[in-house]
Amino acid sequence: MRRTPVTAFSMTTARRWRTAAWLLLLAPVLASASGPASLGADDIAWLRRDGFGLDSASVVEYRSLGRKHLLDAQLADRMQGQLPPAIAQLTDSFEAVGTPTTQLLATLQTEQQRIKALPEGPDKAAANKALQDHGNQLAQETQQAELLQAVYGPNQLKEQLVWFWLNHFSVYAAKGRVRWELADYVQNTIRPHALGKFKDLLMATLESPAMLEFLDIAQNAKGHVNENYARELMELHTLGVNSGYTQQDVQQLALILTGVGIAPVDGKPQRFNPKFAPLVVRNGLFEFNPQRHDFSDKTFLGHTIHGSGFDEVNQAVDIIVHQPACAHFVSQRLAEYFVADQPPKPLVDKMARAFLRSDGDLAKVMRTLFESRELVAAAGGKFKDPTQFVVSSVRLAYDGKPLANALPLVYWLNQLDEPLFGRITPDGWPLDGDSWTSSGQMEKRFGIANAIGTGNNQLFTPAGSTSREAGFPMLSTRLYYDTIEPRLSKAARTALTEATSQQEWNTYLLSSPDLNYR
Repeated sequence: MRRTPVTAFSMTTARRWRTAAWLLLLAPVLASASGPASLGADDIAWLRRDGFGLDSASVVEYRSLGRKHLLDAQLADRMQGQLPPAIAQLTDSFEAVGTPTTQLLATLQTEQQRIKALPEGPDKAAANKALQDHGNQLAQETQQAELLQAVYGPNQLKEQLVWFWLNHFSVYAAKGRVRWELADYVQNTIRPHALGKFKDLLMATLESPAMLEFLDIAQNAKGHVNENYARELMELHTLGVNSGYTQQDVQQLALILTGVGIAPVDGKPQRFNPKFAPLVVRNGLFEFNPQRHDFSDKTFLGHTIHGSGFDEVNQAVDIIVHQPACAHFVSQRLAEYFVADQPPKPLVDKMARAFLRSDGDLAKVMRTLFESRELVAAAGGKFKDPTQFVVSSVRLAYDGKPLANALPLVYWLNQLDEPLFGRITPDGWPLDGDSWTSSGQMEKRFGIANAIGTGNNQLFTPAGSTSREAGFPMLSTRLYYDTIEPRLSKAARTALTEATSQQEWNTYLLSSPDLNYR
């Protein structure tokens, strides 16, 4: 049985609200402006899975292109439009976004060396704190930039996939230098490969400084083998538990990965043994150092891999992504996110077949999912995780209006216990609804719905400003009457008629079960 969140509807039973006569007068006026061509229930159900949440632009795009052509454009990553100029200007102003990672890490290393040379005392403590604050600021800027992309990105299907892959290949901001590498992880590792070949995405994460730091890959060397990444690569990223690999496979993969690491950023030339120099591989900050590699032959997942250097890594990844277990595991996780906590097995099987036939082409896997009957049939049965709830609420409430400050979005996800890059363990945040439907979670959601609905949120107050823009969103709009009102439950309709102000009405709508499920 579907769980119903504890929201405004249970709260209204605690006291009697007077009937909102202004709302009854306003509704016919707004309804008459809605136009004749309302979308059907299947259309709305499809759109609510296709994006983080409805806004006017997504509805206009759908009506203009139709479902098939919209999906084609999204999967080919050729959607028209871009971030609003004010949003692009805001994200471009972030140091984390605009500064090359090599420069950030070089700055960090220089400052660490300077602090190390300081005598113990208050000055050294203050310098350490300032450096920690700097790293935290970079992490926070990356969080803001990603959330703004989620709200305003014209390709909403891709934006959801970027979040999905960031969670699937999860890294923890507070570990080591990861905070300084997060923007690179989003922009150069995940985002360019979100709709490409799965092998390319997997290799990009393997070569990412953030992943190298988080899962201790740089500590993995001949004679000092660290199995962390080898185990998580198979268990969490590709094959899943109970998929047939053994502890010996983990050990052999760890040996294959010896020598993988991060290039120095101190600017000093590296010296390699002449016999190893031709085997060095560099790609940005990624480095394969053959002097740290175990060149013995390995047996991995039933295949013999001869000691040859970095090509062993390519061979091992190729073996992994062509396993039927990989196709099924990735398809299962995608279906859990987009369709249902327990997605229909026939759908997952179809997606897995598309994965194998297309050599792991994620766009083809997603086409199978979004052209399926199961996607629309599951309408209203998938509970939104915190990110989906926050982003969809802001998209609906402000409908394209550029925010001046994304920090409230970051804070709300912290309150809902799903901070971006905040998962300590490498398994990512849960995808199932049960993990997010406790009474405490619902109380926090109501508070966030109230902050958005009343306008008491500082979303339009630039960071550092002492001024405050007053005002609240008008949610009873054409978009509402076209896409939400016709499918509201009786409980939602009753609660909305008991609201005593537009702000209260907004809060009830955003916290309703109807808008907490998709």
